[in-house]
Amino acid sequence: MGIAFESLSSDIAGRCGRLTVGKKTVKTPALLPVINPHLLLVTPKELQAMGIEALITNAYIFSQSKQFRERALCEGLHRLLDFDGVVMTDSGSFQLSVYGQVSITNTETLSFQRDIKSDIWVPLDIPTSPASDRKTTEEELAITIQRLREAKEIFGRDAPIAGPVQGGIFEDLRERAGREVTDLGFSFCPIGAVVPLLESYRYRDLVAVVMAAKRTLSPSACIHLFGAGHPSMFALATAMGCDLFDSAAYALYAKDGRYLTVHGSYRISELVDLPCACAVCRSHTAEELRSAPDRERLLALHNLHVTLAEIARIRQAISDGTLWELVDERCRGHPQLLSGYRALLDHAAELEVRDRVSKRRFFYRGDESCRRTEVLRYQQQLDRLPVGKNILVAFDGGERDVFDTTLLFKPPFGPYLWELKETFPIGPSEIPEWDEAMVRQGCRGIRLIQESHPESRITVCCSPRWEPVIREVLGDIGVTHDPS
Repeated sequence: MGIAFESLSSDIAGRCGRLTVGKKTVKTPALLPVINPHLLLVTPKELQAMGIEALITNAYIFSQSKQFRERALCEGLHRLLDFDGVVMTDSGSFQLSVYGQVSITNTETLSFQRDIKSDIWVPLDIPTSPASDRKTTEEELAITIQRLREAKEIFGRDAPIAGPVQGGIFEDLRERAGREVTDLGFSFCPIGAVVPLLESYRYRDLVAVVMAAKRTLSPSACIHLFGAGHPSMFALATAMGCDLFDSAAYALYAKDGRYLTVHGSYRISELVDLPCACAVCRSHTAEELRSAPDRERLLALHNLHVTLAEIARIRQAISDGTLWELVDERCRGHPQLLSGYRALLDHAAELEVRDRVSKRRFFYRGDESCRRTEVLRYQQQLDRLPVGKNILVAFDGGERDVFDTTLLFKPPFGPYLWELKETFPIGPSEIPEWDEAMVRQGCRGIRLIQESHPESRITVCCSPRWEPVIREVLGDIGVTHDPS
């Protein structure tokens, strides 16, 4: 029946799209809640009533279960779970990563997933630990690729099989894996073995791994980030181009008495109030929730509501072209997320190619904003400005008749023609009181005009406050403080 993905709108590398599996569709970005048939705090039918269009469960658990194996084979997963949406099944790779072995082969797990009528099947890939050395990682990646090739050969190119991308923390191996998965024709590509990075807050490494995989994966592939379940990092992952997330966090955190928010998680025992508008939080006090006999289920419902609300917020941000602002806001909730955000900005040149040309607005939110794709793209086009021999860059916005060309100045973008004053990004950008970081970045724009028009002479008219920054970036350039 095949798997297809269509991007409908985008921002940075994030996409609002439509995943089609057979005759079923899933709106992306999307969360796939993890379902364990032996432990259901929230039933699949309830998930569907909450608007969830896809979920993930573990085929290996079903294959080894005396209670559910025969029912799954006879009834199929959808009837057994009472869920009409897309059901994706993991192969047993999670158990492989935890226990080191599983009693099933690649072809056996794929055959079982087919027989229980899963919508998306996952081969038995090897989830290499981030702690593994290069030799081990290469060996395990070779096994994964061989199993992906085997899956295509045995079950056909149109079978609804996912192509997991492995390679540990080695970026070149993730690139190689992405390239081979693409060459094999996979259109649904989970990025695997990132849970240890998430559990240890290694967001810089996560960015490196995902960006490396995305570099060689097909732009038309749907990207699933395996095991990413905390809503605080969804915006960051979406900005890199991840379309789907699967999570058991809503249930695992509930069992551990933890209450999810987009800024982090809290022990329910520590809360004096419930800072959420979901039905659970508005119908219980913190004390009532702590002592409720069904506390785990109520916490799981709250955790799901928070997670789904963040997915909806991300979709809206993509539609509005304000995903950078949401990433910035979320990543300031934890120092390691902020480190991951800064690492993502190191890839601005790659992201700029995929980012949209015009947006609703640009909000300056600190030094990181100077490195965003919108600034990079604007400055890359400064060599196209029509300028004369004598150029004035006026920080104060005034024109001078003695110059052939007067350019106005707005940091962090830099110089611009008066005719561009109302266009993006100059016009719809909110910039607070100027600081050195944004002026320095704007001066780099002046330098680009210097380099692209060496025959022109540039003079900058500014407040004395900015002359040290101008000299730092532009060297021996004409500077005047005379407004006349």
